[in-house]
Amino acid sequence: MIARYAPLVVRILLTLAFVAAGLAKLAGAEMMVATFDLIGWGQWFRYLTGLIEVGAALLLWVPGKQAYGALLLVCTMACAVLFHLLVLGPSFVPAAILGLLAAYLLHVHRGQLPGQSA
Repeated sequence: MIARYAPLVVRILLTLAFVAAGLAKLAGAEMMVATFDLIGWGQWFRYLTGLIEVGAALLLWVPGKQAYGALLLVCTMACAVLFHLLVLGPSFVPAAILGLLAAYLLHVHRGQLPGQSA
């Protein structure tokens, strides 16, 4: 029973987290602007990250495309962990947890990727 509902629960959690974070980036929330100022790549990177987060969260609900959404989120969170470790400082843990949850969904839907089997 857990194996049946776990992917759905994880998909809901990731969608809530990434739609909220992505929209905050796109809306220019003060904390997001400040964070991307610290990164030093310009605010275009905040917009790109927000679009990727919202787009990937939506892909988690498109039949046959869940693996691509999860893969985008894994890559995004891997970069977030690196930015926290190398530039931003303290807590990379939330990004790592979200990345692991996305990796779980990627594993569940791996059969959607070319050359992979379920």
